[in-house]
Amino acid sequence: QAQLQESGGGWVQPGGSLKLSCDTSGETVNGACLAWFRQAPNQEREGLLSINYFGAKVFTDSVKGRFTISRDNARHTLYLEMNNLKSDDTAMYYCAAGPRWPCLSKTDIATWGQGTQVTVSP
Repeated sequence: QAQLQESGGGWVQPGGSLKLSCDTSGETVNGACLAWFRQAPNQEREGLLSINYFGAKVFTDSVKGRFTISRDNARHTLYLEMNNLKSDDTAMYYCAAGPRWPCLSKTDIATWGQGTQVTVSP
C-alpha cells in the first residue's frame, strides 16, 4: 500500500504563498494519478488538482491561476504551490493517489495521506 505523508502546512496571511509537499515513497501501483484534496470544517472533501505520471494535469476553477501541482517521480514527491491565498482556502489539505487519472473524485482515490492544515488569516 502506498505511503503518503504531507508536509508544509501552516499559517499564512491573505495574499501570501505556501508550498506543500507529499512523500509518496513506497508502493507505486496506486501512483498513476496523484492529487490534492482539501476539506474545510463542515464541508465535503473536494478534489483540487491532479497529475498523472507523465505530467498531464487537471484542476478545478476554484484554484485556477493560483495553485500549481507538480511531481518529481525520481524523488517520489508531489508538490502543491499555492499563491494569492484567501481565507476561503483555509482547510485540511490531503495528498491522494489513485490508479487512474484524473482522480479528482473521492471515489477515484485508493490511498490518502493524513493531511496538513493550512490556515489563511490576517
